[in-house]
Amino acid sequence: MDGGVLTEIWLTSEAAAPMRRVPAAQLLAGRGLEGDRYALGGGTWAQYPDLEKQLTLVDVADVAAVAADAGVPLTPGDTRRNLVTAGIDLPSLVGRWFAVGDALLFGAKRCPPCTHLERLTGARLVKAMVHRGGINAAVFAPARIAEGAVVRPVSEEEAARRGAPTGADRPVPRIVNG
Repeated sequence: MDGGVLTEIWLTSEAAAPMRRVPAAQLLAGRGLEGDRYALGGGTWAQYPDLEKQLTLVDVADVAAVAADAGVPLTPGDTRRNLVTAGIDLPSLVGRWFAVGDALLFGAKRCPPCTHLERLTGARLVKAMVHRGGINAAVFAPARIAEGAVVRPVSEEEAARRGAPTGADRPVPRIVNG
């Protein structure tokens, strides 16, 4: 699997508030994107397990496909995902280590769409997004990231060298049906 690129960064400090695009941001270990609702301890899904609520990623081509299927003008920011990527198969990163720039992340689970997103956008998106909702990830090594950063898989060996938990302490992804 080859790498991809980070095309957009989105965040909001409050649940259900409009997302705003930033050219660069800090990823915080164990928390997510600095200034984002989940890193601040809030957000609609704040009760979810720590590994699953830190960060969300979606593919720009999937957003375009969802917009076409749903017949609505959908932008990456409308999906309420934090990081927008191009050129990398995000679902294949679930259960694996990967890097965004110098940050080390772990793919925690697929991020299926929800009716909350439909309420906020006013568009019927669940069916069109069911296999194109992106992934949830956890941050293990912090770094400042910027649009244009490389997104790439990281081997278990490289992740361990960078301080990732191994053996019985290694994170386990949650498989979401659908």
